Amino acid sequence: MRLATWQGASPASDLETGLAEAERALAAAAAMGAAALVLPEVWLPGYNQDDIPARALEIDSAPMRRLADSARKTGCALVVGYAQRDGDSVYNAAACFGPDGGLLANYRKVQLYGPRERAIYAPGDAYALFPLAGETAALLICYDVEFAPHVKALADRGATVILNPTANMMPFTHVVRYTVPAMAANHAVTIAYANYCGSEGDLTYVGGSQIVGPHGEVLALAGDHPGLLVAEVPPRDPARLSTQTADLRHVK
Repeated sequence: MRLATWQGASPASDLETGLAEAERALAAAAAMGAAALVLPEVWLPGYNQDDIPARALEIDSAPMRRLADSARKTGCALVVGYAQRDGDSVYNAAACFGPDGGLLANYRKVQLYGPRERAIYAPGDAYALFPLAGETAALLICYDVEFAPHVKALADRGATVILNPTANMMPFTHVVRYTVPAMAANHAVTIAYANYCGSEGDLTYVGGSQIVGPHGEVLALAGDHPGLLVAEVPPRDPARLSTQTADLRHVK
C-alpha cells in the first residue's frame, strides 16, 4: 500500500485556494501510485479562523462534492479535514472519499483540544473503520492520536492503517518526533499524519507530517515547508509487530 500526505499553509478561509491545492496534491499523489492522500485538520476553511461556524460545510455541499469528484477522476482516495455543519451543530470532522468518489467514512473528532475547540465544536462519539486498498483503515484527528486507548481500540477492531489530519502547533514538537512513531510501533498500525506548516493567526505550526509503518519506522518525514510525502508501506512482519495487547497484565 502506498500512502500520501500533503503539508501546506492554511487556506485561511479562501475556499477556492483550499480546493485547488487539494486537487493538485491529489493529482500528484495519484500519479505516484498512492492509494490515498491525507490533508490537514479543518483544511476547509482553515483551522485557526475566527468565523468557522459561519463557514462550516455540510457533507453533501458543493465543495465536498467537488473533492469527491476529484477522487473519482484520479482514482485516489482522499481524506480531508473540514468543519462540518449538521443542523445546529458544528463538528471537527474528516471525510474519506474512495477512489470511486463514494463516501467511505465521515469521522468527528472525539478529543477536542483546548477551550477554543470546545467552544466551536461538538465532540464526536464514534470510530470510523472501512476497507481501503486491501487494508482496514480508520480515521483520527490530531489530538485523538495522542491517546493510546483510542489507537488501541482501533487496532483491536482490526485497523491496520490510521489516516490522521492534524493541526499541530508550537510548542508541541514532541508529538511529531516521538508520540506518533511510538503509537504506530506500540499498536502495530501504519499512521499517515498530515499537518500544516507556516503560521495562521496566533499559531505557528510545527510541520513534521509523516508516514510511519506498523513497526514504528518513519517512512517519510516533512520539515517545516510545504510538501507532498509519498511512501510505500512495508508488509506487516509478525516477528516485528508489537505484542503489547496480548501480553498486557492488568494490576489491581
